Amino acid sequence: MIRGSGPGRFGAASILRRVLGRFKPEPPVTPGVLEPEELRRLLGKPDPVILDIGCNDGTHTLMFLRLFARARVFAFEPDARARRRFEATVRDARARLFATAIGAVDGVAAFYPSDGAPSAEWAARLPEGWDFSGSIRKPKQHLDIHPWCRFGQKTEVALTRLDSWAKAQDIGEVDFIWADVQGAEEDLVEGGRETLNRTRYFYTEYSNRELYEGQANLAQLLGMLPDFELVHRYQGEIHRYQGDVLLRNRRFDR
Repeated sequence: MIRGSGPGRFGAASILRRVLGRFKPEPPVTPGVLEPEELRRLLGKPDPVILDIGCNDGTHTLMFLRLFARARVFAFEPDARARRRFEATVRDARARLFATAIGAVDGVAAFYPSDGAPSAEWAARLPEGWDFSGSIRKPKQHLDIHPWCRFGQKTEVALTRLDSWAKAQDIGEVDFIWADVQGAEEDLVEGGRETLNRTRYFYTEYSNRELYEGQANLAQLLGMLPDFELVHRYQGEIHRYQGDVLLRNRRFDR
């Protein structure tokens, strides 16, 4: 259970968006993935402000640092195992790591850490266990779709609204958000509306199956972000019901 200050996770407006979202057509699929050079072209500057939310071991943070000479990257990761791997590989003053989950309220949240491994190779690579699938949302269909992925006893982690964090850090415009929050996309949006209004591009995972309890599907997620237009929808590598979306904020056209 999430505890802290701020609005509840599910208000009337949120429920209405969910209902209306069920009737929106699926956007077309773009083959492949977001390529680094495409991201460089989209941002078009050497010094972007980038948020890596759910950064895990810092793989994407390193990519951003390689792409942009004067980037400022702010990374967020609630799982201590992943943070240890991040700190072992990302040693650059342009990047800062925050030990918190991003959610709809400020306080603490129940966190469901993932474990197991899809292969012996992965088990050898991750001696502390599979830390890619942990979430502040309780796992649901994830347990059936990926039976090798186990979830240990829930713990508590720090929880921060994106808007609270941005205010505390005096963050103005954000050029790019990369989000991998394992079913908590709605929580991120609800707690980050002001920051998202100042964000040029938003890239996030989605799933049209309820991998985690209460997870918004793609149509519902798009309904929560009326100022953003879809640039690309990338099909998932394994299942056709999941993938990534790249969204552009139309406010920057005004």
